[in-house]
Amino acid sequence: MKKRRWTAAAVAVMLLFTGCSFGTLKEQKTGEIEYEIVKKEEIPEKLKEEIAEAEKSEMWISYADTGNEGRYLYIVRGYGRQETTGYSIEVNECYETEHTVVVRTTLLGPQKKEKTHKKKTYPYIVIKIPYTDKQIIYE
Repeated sequence: MKKRRWTAAAVAVMLLFTGCSFGTLKEQKTGEIEYEIVKKEEIPEKLKEEIAEAEKSEMWISYADTGNEGRYLYIVRGYGRQETTGYSIEVNECYETEHTVVVRTTLLGPQKKEKTHKKKTYPYIVIKIPYTDKQIIYE
């Protein structure tokens, strides 16, 4: 009986010291990515169609354009239906790690002094970066 308790205690201590190995490791940032915020009239037609289908709910879309004019990746982040006008989206960070591209955005509500209208809106942002086949992480 004492042997079982000692074994259980030893296993618990080992798990305590090796607990980090059970979690996922966050990759280190390797560099900032230059991006461009795309105007609605400059969004590729196929991507506009995807956005129109998904805009009523939160969306995370990446769209590769590897045409003759260059190789770009369009990254879309939408926040779904909002009950009034006056919302905007801010890009806080856009960087890469060894295996991923991380895009961090924030939905900004109407300013207190801003005049809003009771109208459903579907705010989203489209950014363009040089093409990569890395996984996109939205935060």
